[in-house]
Amino acid sequence: MELNSLKQRLTTNWHIMRVFRTAIGIWMIITAFQSHEWMFGMFGAFFLYQGVMDAGCCGSGGCYTPQNERKMKAEEIKDVEYEEVK
Repeated sequence: MELNSLKQRLTTNWHIMRVFRTAIGIWMIITAFQSHEWMFGMFGAFFLYQGVMDAGCCGSGGCYTPQNERKMKAEEIKDVEYEEVK
């Protein structure tokens, strides 16, 4: 990764979830050092990485699903018959 690309990634596109992940990560790391819990610190590092690098569990934009642009043809649309139930 280039230095300019890394700098741009760190300084742009900050949204509420990114700030929240960063804050949770910092809090978890501080708490881990105070209580000497290394596992808690690893979770904190994970959240801090996600927040700072804007990476989710699937990566940045990894869960994106493109919309299906297929148009229905007139012969594919079937008439629907309704039956009244009493």
